[in-house]
Amino acid sequence: MKYTFLALLCFVFHSVCAQPDSLFIKKVEEKYTGPQWVQKNKATVDLSEVAFVNWNSGGTNSISGLLGLESSANYSDLFFSWRNNVVVRYGINKQESQELRKTDDLFELNSNLGYNPNTGSHWFYSARLNFRTQLANGYKYPNKDEPISRLMAPGYLFFGGGMEYGKDLDKVSLYFSPLTLKATFVLDGDLANSGAFGVTPAVLDVNGNVIVPGERVRKEVGILLTNSYEMEVVENIVLKNQMSLYSDYVNNFGNVDIDWRLDFDFKVNQFVRATFGSHLRYDDDIKTQVPSQTEEGEFDEAGAKVQWKQFLGVGFAVDF
Repeated sequence: MKYTFLALLCFVFHSVCAQPDSLFIKKVEEKYTGPQWVQKNKATVDLSEVAFVNWNSGGTNSISGLLGLESSANYSDLFFSWRNNVVVRYGINKQESQELRKTDDLFELNSNLGYNPNTGSHWFYSARLNFRTQLANGYKYPNKDEPISRLMAPGYLFFGGGMEYGKDLDKVSLYFSPLTLKATFVLDGDLANSGAFGVTPAVLDVNGNVIVPGERVRKEVGILLTNSYEMEVVENIVLKNQMSLYSDYVNNFGNVDIDWRLDFDFKVNQFVRATFGSHLRYDDDIKTQVPSQTEEGEFDEAGAKVQWKQFLGVGFAVDF
């Protein structure tokens, strides 16, 4: 089963695509109106709140907020497609008798360049860049003395080239890259020395002093498959699906890193909306830790585990 992932890719990309006829190509060229830039911006605020007064069943007052900003600038002409977007999200939660806590934190940049020499085809030669990190420190609450993540710790960069298929790339896209560079950045010294996020940890002497500092950048080269689509399930309910599958050629080829997001947008009116989302991740290089059974205060490696996050919120969205 180790090579099931590779076999699936071969099956998908060896499917026969019908050649477009000259009449279809002519219609496409007749509709062409010249190079176009399209820019879109959206700001969102999602809120959830619960309050109790003399509630005999008990409960804790709490309020949560999530701020989001997304900006895109897309270029297209008869042969080229260049799509760029930036996504920023930051969420917080405040519960009674607890300090303010972070619930979401993301900075993501995407740039996709596609070239289609045949105007009747939906296949593009494509180059793709994806970068993401976070803005503020992350903690394993209630411990706020030792951050478990920081700005650029981690940071992830994917850059590669391949083929992309899509009749409307903003709505449906299937991308395959046989050669993609993945770089993992851990620019915090303490986290790098501990080997966080899959980098090589520091070499220590018997007294715990650092002899060789931990790795700050981990580089991999592998195969990448992504799929995204957006569709209106019913009126005013939009489904957005984004999936990324990556396997490194050198380090355990066949072990697949998964990043899968599934979001439902419920439109109430022009400004008010509700959102339900699920985000699943698995990275074999990110190991979990459990308290040691033999050494008090120490931790043992427990292997990689599936990460999952779910969100439900009601808020406001403004396009500008």
